[in-house]
Amino acid sequence: MFYVYVLQSKQDNKFYTGYTKNLKLRFDGHNKGRVQSTKNRLPLKLIYYEACLNQQDATHREKYLKTYYGKAFIKKRVKSYLTG
Repeated sequence: MFYVYVLQSKQDNKFYTGYTKNLKLRFDGHNKGRVQSTKNRLPLKLIYYEACLNQQDATHREKYLKTYYGKAFIKKRVKSYLTG
């Protein structure tokens, strides 16, 4: 399985979208500052993830979630979480 995930920075509330084969290990790496693109935005929280059967599906889904429409989907999907 491959996982597409969305993190939210508690520092600036911005999202980071990525994919991985090991979600727990990747999330730990993000929060320990081992990922260049998020190390200055710590701490991070995992707000959404999806499981895909193969890497190609995961990369396509990641690319979609990074688009305007993908970001709107995420905001709508986790709306009650984001608004409290």
